[in-house]
Amino acid sequence: MRHVIALDVGGTGMKAALVGADGTLLYEARRATARERGPDAVVESILGFAGELRAYGAEHLGHSALAAGVAVPGIVDAENGIAVYAANLGWRDVPLRDLLRERLCAPVALGHDVRTGGLAEGRIGAGKGADRFLFVPLGTGIAGAIGIAGQIEAGAHGYAGEIGHIVVRPDGPACGCGQRGCLETLASAAAVTRAWARASGDPDADAADCAKAVESGDARAREVWLDAVDALAAGLVTALTLLDPRTLIIGGGLAEAGETLFTPLRAAVEERVTFQKLPAIVPAALGDTAGCLGAGLLAWDLLATDSEVTA
Repeated sequence: MRHVIALDVGGTGMKAALVGADGTLLYEARRATARERGPDAVVESILGFAGELRAYGAEHLGHSALAAGVAVPGIVDAENGIAVYAANLGWRDVPLRDLLRERLCAPVALGHDVRTGGLAEGRIGAGKGADRFLFVPLGTGIAGAIGIAGQIEAGAHGYAGEIGHIVVRPDGPACGCGQRGCLETLASAAAVTRAWARASGDPDADAADCAKAVESGDARAREVWLDAVDALAAGLVTALTLLDPRTLIIGGGLAEAGETLFTPLRAAVEERVTFQKLPAIVPAALGDTAGCLGAGLLAWDLLATDSEVTA
């Protein structure tokens, strides 16, 4: 059975699948990254996991994988197949595509995790049918993927979509990027966790606890939550002013709050727009499988491109 390997590498774990030509998940597996043993161990874990997936396909599906798609965090040079930098994995300038190609004896596509997840959301998830969309996952940080006609725009240098570093409050908290008041310092799940831990006096409280407190009518939680929503709306309106997306897809941990997030967010965005066209603001549909599904799409796209080149 014709299939490809799809591998989504996270900070602590890896999700993988063997994906058929019609998008069917033929096999799924997960592994730890082994990051506690250092960056070299992480790379070897990825290579070993990919090798296991290839062997499983050959044994159980009657054919080795035709290609592989791999999504990784941090700074990624997709064109040259290099994992440039990832703080949570500790690596720098890893020629991951070439290493995997040698291990798998098959072509490999390397992609940025958020852009790869955005590719899946745009083609088969919440953005299906939208010619232009913006995918914004709200997690430890905030990133974005700009979708145009079924593809993701990476930018001239691979940095397009970094909406988390739009400055929305110049006098706001310091950001790791060197600026102050970046969107992700105010509206990420990590930012809400910090703010709610302070406001509640509970150092173990997190963003999910804040959302539950909002739903139960806690005034302090509502203040924390709406402050984050206000900052998020400011960043999103800046983005839609520049990009004019038809659909705005919100994912990540904060989106799991459902209408506790989306009802005030839609209202806050609508209040801020003037001449801009208001996009549909919808929750992501694929959850934590988006990166893996997107990696599969990268692999099939690579095969289609190779076929066009050699035809």
